[in-house]
Amino acid sequence: MLHPPPKASTTPELSFRQSVDMMFNRAVSNMDLPPGLEEKIRVCNATYTVRFGVRLRGQIHTFTGYRSVHSEHMEPVKGGIRYAPTVNQDEVEALAALMTYKCALVEAPFGGSKGGLCIDPRDWDEGELEQITRRFAYELAKRDLIHPSQNVPAPDMGTGEREMAWIADQYARMNTTDINAQACVTGKPVHAGGISGRVEATGRGVQYALREFFRYPEDVAKAGMSGTLDGKRVVVQGLGNVGYHAASFLSNEDGARVIGVIELDGGLFSADGLDIEAVSSWIRNHGGVTGYPDAEHVADAHHLLEVDCDILIPAAVEGVINRTNADRIKAPLIIEAANGPVTVAADEVLRDRGTVIIPDLYANAGGVTVSYFEWVKNLSHIRFGRIQRRQEEARHQLVVDELERLSELLGDAWSMSPDFKEKYLRGADELELVRSGLDDTMRGAYQSMRALWHENEAITDLRTAAFYCSVERIAHSYTSKGL
Repeated sequence: MLHPPPKASTTPELSFRQSVDMMFNRAVSNMDLPPGLEEKIRVCNATYTVRFGVRLRGQIHTFTGYRSVHSEHMEPVKGGIRYAPTVNQDEVEALAALMTYKCALVEAPFGGSKGGLCIDPRDWDEGELEQITRRFAYELAKRDLIHPSQNVPAPDMGTGEREMAWIADQYARMNTTDINAQACVTGKPVHAGGISGRVEATGRGVQYALREFFRYPEDVAKAGMSGTLDGKRVVVQGLGNVGYHAASFLSNEDGARVIGVIELDGGLFSADGLDIEAVSSWIRNHGGVTGYPDAEHVADAHHLLEVDCDILIPAAVEGVINRTNADRIKAPLIIEAANGPVTVAADEVLRDRGTVIIPDLYANAGGVTVSYFEWVKNLSHIRFGRIQRRQEEARHQLVVDELERLSELLGDAWSMSPDFKEKYLRGADELELVRSGLDDTMRGAYQSMRALWHENEAITDLRTAAFYCSVERIAHSYTSKGL
């Protein structure tokens, strides 16, 4: 399972922002855009840097944050806010660009934005984090960088439902007459204007992306595989929100076997498959995978990226697959649940070898898709399913009544299946409707990509196809406005 020390590639590595631009350039080189439009789509419109002070622990602490707006071809713009000590302007602008392309690909009516605060959330207690978050939200909201119709943040690395609830409340305090105040941010708790299925959304989107990929035998064959997800060996890097949900759904609902999990304090390996619920519970209770009794512990967890498996799911941070390890990645299929986990240099090595990569632009778009549903819910001021659910049940009851009458007439010759009545009668609730909408979105986006992948000889990989499809839609949006 373990391998010799990494052998460096001669291909230079690029920064995350340079990588995004490189992938953009690869796609537009196959397009015929009007003069100047390529540059208009590529560049970031604006980035606001804020430095604010908060009195904590008897002194004033100064924090630096960013909110970048990449494209306003559609408004509002959409993108998460991350809390991490490594946050910087280049990273935020690259992530904002990805959001623009991601929204266009899945046909969410948003431009791209992103935010970040240079902070390690572990350094502060909950009350202190609330003070910091509210002040950051105040600085952004007073410049309309948080606004239901202009700029709508969401959770990202280091933030979650709690922080989004604080931001929504801060905005509402500043805009007491805005009836749509709840729509200023998505990813909120369900009881505070959120939507069922938002927490699982990105991981669920990864599952739906893989299901759609495996519906096409010719695509599966390009990765040197056959069959369905059932029995496929999976390695997941990062068992946070996205990695956990993706691993749980794939193993419990699709029959995949998660043989490896990579975390900060090491990795776990089991050829027979890991119990994801048990591993996740252990991490929550012990702060890491160390000491987990039912699997082999690997101290240098990154070696697990290189084990023999069918599907590799990097679900944590950027650049984990790079020029130092790309030539040793054995997985024939990689799905990018994180943003930018495969560098440009590694992408080149893997493409040349025939590895199929389902790109982040598509694979982790479940989050923004369900955020879109939440935003619509907040603007409509009614939860999905509230109006039509019981009407659906009443119509279904008419069919069941007729089938029961037929069963009585036919006697032993025919009867309904035991669980048919219960399943058919139940109208869809909000969670089922959200999952249905997400599944439809992921299917449609994949079909747009694969059509280019198979029909355009110049497009040899799904990443280029995703960027091509996105840029084409953005270009149409700009040209229709007369720009």
